[in-house]
Formats: sequence, C-alpha cells, structure tokens
Amino acid sequence: MGSASVLCWGEQSCGQKNVHENAYKMWKVIVAENMVSQLESAMESLIKVFHTYSSKEGDKYKLSKVELKSLLQGELSDFLAASKDPLVVEKIMSDLDENRDGEVDFQEFVVLVAALTVACNDFFVESMKN
Repeated sequence: MGSASVLCWGEQSCGQKNVHENAYKMWKVIVAENMVSQLESAMESLIKVFHTYSSKEGDKYKLSKVELKSLLQGELSDFLAASKDPLVVEKIMSDLDENRDGEVDFQEFVVLVAALTVACNDFFVESMKN
C-alpha cells in the first residue's frame, strides 16, 4: 500500500469529497483571518505552486511531463543543474508516477518535495556536525 492510500489527502484515495471541500473552506477562512503559521504558509505555497503549473494543459489537477519539467525548471532549477543527467526529468516522472497514468498528482508531487526536504535536512545536520 502506497503512502497515497494511507494518508487521506485527496478524494481519489478515500472518496470523501465533501470532507475535503469543507477542510478547504476552513483553510480559506484561516488564511483570510491571517492566523497562518510558518508551516501553514509553507503548505499553502506548495499547493499554489503545484496548481500554478498543473493548470496549464490537460487535467488541471495533475502535472503532465511538460508541466513537471516546467515546474522543476522554474522552482527547483538548482537541483536540476546539479544532476548533470539529461534524463533527470524522465527519471523523476517515472519515480513519482506511482499509479502509472503518465501524470503526477498532488500526492505524488508531495513525495518529491518531502524527499528533497529530507535530503536538505540531512545535509544541514551533517554540515552542523563539522
């Protein structure tokens, strides 16, 4: 069982569309009332970035390969440049596309962000030891 089916973050994994719509409405109220913590702000940024790129073609709730490449180039260009692998976008797409539908949904995208965040934290911890 993948992480997407364990965590109930999207209607595709749990079938509770109304629950998610209500949670989003509550989120909008919290944001509007300016009661946003740093973590909530980071979550909002992830959502906005994903949907900025996912809404350009096809399914507006998923990233196509072209949209994923555009997101990586626009938001994570230093990570791409460090790779030196001309097939890095294809490899990332293949790794993230858990359900093999040729697109990356938000849950699959968050796996990338989490993995990169863990790697950055590991680097930070190691550099602080030295």
